[in-house]
Amino acid sequence: MSNSKTTTLLLLVVAAPVAVAVILYRLAEFDPAPLPEHVLSRSPPILPPKLYSGFLESTERVGEGILVGPEDLAYDAETGFIYTGCSDGWIKRIYVADTADDKEKAKVENWAFTGGRPLGLAFGPDKQLIVADAYKGLLRVSREGTTVELLIDEAEGLKFKLTDGVDVGRDGVIYFTDASYKYSFDVHMVDILEGRPYGRLISFDPSINKTQVLARHLYFANGVALSPNQDFLIFCETVLRKCSKYHIQGERRGSIETFIDNLYGFPDNIRYDGEGCFWIGIASRKTVFWDALMRYPIMRKTMWMLEKMVRLPNMQSHGGVMAVNLEGEAIELYSEPGMFMVTGGIKIGNQLYIENLANNYITRVNLNQLV
Repeated sequence: MSNSKTTTLLLLVVAAPVAVAVILYRLAEFDPAPLPEHVLSRSPPILPPKLYSGFLESTERVGEGILVGPEDLAYDAETGFIYTGCSDGWIKRIYVADTADDKEKAKVENWAFTGGRPLGLAFGPDKQLIVADAYKGLLRVSREGTTVELLIDEAEGLKFKLTDGVDVGRDGVIYFTDASYKYSFDVHMVDILEGRPYGRLISFDPSINKTQVLARHLYFANGVALSPNQDFLIFCETVLRKCSKYHIQGERRGSIETFIDNLYGFPDNIRYDGEGCFWIGIASRKTVFWDALMRYPIMRKTMWMLEKMVRLPNMQSHGGVMAVNLEGEAIELYSEPGMFMVTGGIKIGNQLYIENLANNYITRVNLNQLV
């Protein structure tokens, strides 16, 4: 075979798959958008003065093998029970012993079945549990866990696709997020890769059956937490690595301002601990790879196409939980290289409970041992 024919054959071998890839790329219906420029051109992320790592080996695994994909935690101080929603559709109730003498009382039980994917949990003033179920909508569970009632599954004629974070005021008004009105929970990463603001912050007053959309065009709206005086709430936007403050009362009622921005990683749930701090779950830290992915839509489209053909390796790490005070100042960060898909944490006394979608247990950290 002549050199010219060999060269032509080699070009065809190289060019053919490239041409096919280009055609498939152009035909693909997925069309990611550029993110706002201010999100892409920022200084190094915020890190708090107190950083804790290397603590996983000394932690306890609560409910190991039973709590599959725990997503959020709600604590009933009167009974000592913790509640969490799992990937099997059950809200599970856990009594966690604080002392060695009390170990025999520690147990996990199936408490209420939603038939969907329970995410955010919060108790109302009547001690009924409010649930943001990704597939079902906003639910209410009776005190005994025997009855699960649908409250709402749409706002302004637009169905919820991914009901996510929730908190309840002392007046009974429920505040929650619909992370995306386009993508469901099982394909939530596609929402993140598309980079468009399909999320909403919503309130629902069950006493008068009133629903109100408080904020629109949010980039994967996630966790919600009311302030101690309940004059404002904090909600997170995962894609923007940002949490915002929504004013419920006062002269600034209805307005939104930045609470904390340029986070160490991608925020999920947020909880107030009753002691002056919000605890924000960090699913994974910001990396050079994620920076490039967020900056270039072509990379996100390529990743979306590859994911359809092969299972991509996990590219998340250094997740954890960050404590932020009422002024929006980062105070503490608990993070490990092996932690990822962390959804949040709740501080109860001197114990920190961390939930993680990748685990089948809740991680319990004795904070006194880290001082």
